[in-house]
Amino acid sequence: MIRRSLTAAVLALAIAGGASAQAGPADTGPINSVITGDIVPTHDPVLVKEHGTYYVFGTGLSEKTSPDLAHWTQQPAPFAKLPDWAAQAVPGSKDMWAPDLSFWNGRWHLYYAVSTFGSNRSAIGLFTSPTLDPKAPDFGWRDEGLVVMSHHEDDYNAIDPNHVIDAQGRHWLSLGSFWGGIKLFELDPRTGKLLHEGEKPVALARRLAPAGGPAPIEAPYIVPRGGHYYLFASYDYCCKGVNSTYYTVVGRSKAITGPYLGRDGSRMMDGQGTIILRADLEEQGRFRGPGHSGFLHDDDGKDYIVYHAYDKANRGAPTLRISPIEWDREGWPVAVR
Repeated sequence: MIRRSLTAAVLALAIAGGASAQAGPADTGPINSVITGDIVPTHDPVLVKEHGTYYVFGTGLSEKTSPDLAHWTQQPAPFAKLPDWAAQAVPGSKDMWAPDLSFWNGRWHLYYAVSTFGSNRSAIGLFTSPTLDPKAPDFGWRDEGLVVMSHHEDDYNAIDPNHVIDAQGRHWLSLGSFWGGIKLFELDPRTGKLLHEGEKPVALARRLAPAGGPAPIEAPYIVPRGGHYYLFASYDYCCKGVNSTYYTVVGRSKAITGPYLGRDGSRMMDGQGTIILRADLEEQGRFRGPGHSGFLHDDDGKDYIVYHAYDKANRGAPTLRISPIEWDREGWPVAVR
């Protein structure tokens, strides 16, 4: 079983190749053709905006900022180390994975995962702050502690959190990979913690494992739009540099609890859906394994999907990618790459 951590090998490639990654723009797309600055390493990104500044947080709890989505600057890490409770809950864990950011009740809520490679003894924790701007007088992250934890006997893995509020104002947290696929928990809107402790989660998506091995699925992100909920998820393998086979699919449902179907009616509970991000042919495409997508509905009405991909021109370094989203006549998202 595998999850999308920045492995030591990928980190080494990213650090060694970081300077060359900034030497020229990416090769396709209206943003990806000009994106520059501190875009390497970036893994499992989430994209938000506050007071005219764009923020990307990623695995390792790295933080980058931009005034325009194109020029990115690395910022000091928001946290020096794991909270003590997290290090005790998941022995061997060293950093925070796959953050998610959302603003409600006057505070930013930063969900993150704590795990070790190949294990589903994992935890999701929560920090909150009134602002993302460290220069603001009210800035300051507060440790809210454990949200949900998975153990070896569970059929899910408590990683890759994503918070969403539905049309009725109910709060939810999607999460997971392998071990039964993508799951959904209802949250208490006052605390951001589970509303019903011990309740079994709702299954949203899974992949049926072929004989002899797993069928990877991870990185859920749910977007409410136009009376539907759109579930983005990543299939196949990340973290293998240019050999990564990661790609991103989407399905939609009238109910946040599913069922999520692709454009052709295929079920995400059957490991299907509609592909929205996939690498070009290996002999042509520079960026491999596009996945772990986040979504931003900007205040000017434009939509963007953020993700990482592995750069063949930079020894497979995990690189920040941002694509505008256009919606077709049938209400399906199309990434402009």
